[in-house]
Amino acid sequence: MEAKKIVVIGGSAAGPKAASKARRLDEFADITIIQKDAELSMASCGYPYYVGGFFDNRNQLLCTPTGVVRDQKFYLNAKGIKAMVNTEVVKIDKARKVVEALDLPTGKKAEVPYDSLIICTGASPNMPPIEGVDLDGITTLQSMRDADYLRKVRDEKKIQKAVVIGGGLIGIETTEALHLAGIEVTVVELLPQLLTFLDYSMAKLVENHVKSKANVITSNGVAKFVGENGKVKAVKLQNGIEIPCELVVVAIGVHPNVKLAQEAGIEIGSMRGIVVDEYMQTSEEGIYAAGDCVEITNLITNKKVLAPYGDLANLQGRVAGENAVLGNSVTFKGTIQTGICKVFEYNVGATGLSEATAQKNNIKIETVINASPDRPGFMQGKLLVTKLVVDDDTCQILGAQCIGPGDVSKQISIWAMAIQAKMCVDDMINADFPYAPPFSLAIDHSIATAHIMQNKRKGRFVGIKPRQVKEKLEKNEEFFLIDLRGYDEFVEMRLGVGETLIPLGELRNRLNELPEDKNAEIITFCKISLRGYEGATALMAHGYKNVKVMEGGIMAWPYEREK
Repeated sequence: MEAKKIVVIGGSAAGPKAASKARRLDEFADITIIQKDAELSMASCGYPYYVGGFFDNRNQLLCTPTGVVRDQKFYLNAKGIKAMVNTEVVKIDKARKVVEALDLPTGKKAEVPYDSLIICTGASPNMPPIEGVDLDGITTLQSMRDADYLRKVRDEKKIQKAVVIGGGLIGIETTEALHLAGIEVTVVELLPQLLTFLDYSMAKLVENHVKSKANVITSNGVAKFVGENGKVKAVKLQNGIEIPCELVVVAIGVHPNVKLAQEAGIEIGSMRGIVVDEYMQTSEEGIYAAGDCVEITNLITNKKVLAPYGDLANLQGRVAGENAVLGNSVTFKGTIQTGICKVFEYNVGATGLSEATAQKNNIKIETVINASPDRPGFMQGKLLVTKLVVDDDTCQILGAQCIGPGDVSKQISIWAMAIQAKMCVDDMINADFPYAPPFSLAIDHSIATAHIMQNKRKGRFVGIKPRQVKEKLEKNEEFFLIDLRGYDEFVEMRLGVGETLIPLGELRNRLNELPEDKNAEIITFCKISLRGYEGATALMAHGYKNVKVMEGGIMAWPYEREK
């Protein structure tokens, strides 16, 4: 029987995974990877950390877990896969079942036949169509070449000021990398907040942390890049301000590379990605696609989305590789769009729907904010702030955001599995997670978040978000704001917005200081609003009818404080 010919276009994440899976299932298949770049199987999510000096050996971006560089020789000897690098596929001939490949160094063309084809052409960075974009010193962080350039900038220590355009994942990770290189960084974001997968108040907490390390400008875009002798010297913003700099990193997202597929007559979807079914098969039988070039289904909204994440690319590649060998037998259903990033000493993660996304999809929801440590104080616990989003009718968990210096990865992993399992809050309240003081509180942060949501839904307290409190203050609305912390805490840190300090232990003896009208609006809080909740229950027991708890307390307050 003649060996099956499998051709994979693209050698970054999805492509090598697809080829490797195919080899494990068919020892005798003729498998070829065609890669435009010089490198194979690059850990592109590691680029900012190479630039930032977290590690110095460039080859670690290309290595197996045991330290072997995944180059052409590795793929041929270890896997029996032919890898053609510095080679671009310029045409897919579906009728003849061949791809036309161009050797970039020599200009020679060759035809490579296939029985099954897997397209993993990835995505390209968006570049603003504005004056000066071609000046020297303006780059992205999308390729090994970009990483090498920025690492050279770090090592040479000649650049003093940089501007990062875009406050998303790559923009913020690049900001940290350049800051660690001793460069003064300004982040410019067109939208009102950084990290738009977070809701506004959560993003503002992160922004406050970023501002301790870099300059941040939001709600402002770039009008032009200013140059001198062909090199960038400043960024001019839409409001006329010029920011002097010697380096600009553009990080305003990516778009799927679909030109090759489109020219071959393969269907492109509304999100401008390659259309695939659950088998990762395109509109053409026997042709699969995976990675950043495809659009996939959001499992909560059932809408098509672009989700250019390295983990999803590998999972999709694995499915495409198996189906290319055995026929359509395994599936990739879609994504709930889970992500995480490091923001200096903060960790920031999200999964499922944000409040804003749920509202855009006309889903009626309830939300809560929980601020508490990830471990006991005696084990150096670190703060976590979680916002949970649930369906208001069914209480099904729809989304979670978690930020802070604590163990965010664990929390987001828990909520991601809960969402995919279609769990409701009541399924979480007695969840049996591992507990010991080095790892968590006796009631894990995630379970406590579920408890808060359950209490809220049962009417045991009425929550109010810090942003809503701020709006009330700005409108000069009349309400009584109680800080239930101790005197020492108040001296050390306070909002300074007209709150009254009544320590929880004194509250029951100082009810005479509260409004006489039992229907007057009272808002309670403390550092994380645990005492805020306990104080609210006491006040309600004493007949106060309109008591609210500021969720997350001072730790979730994203605005300026008096001290």
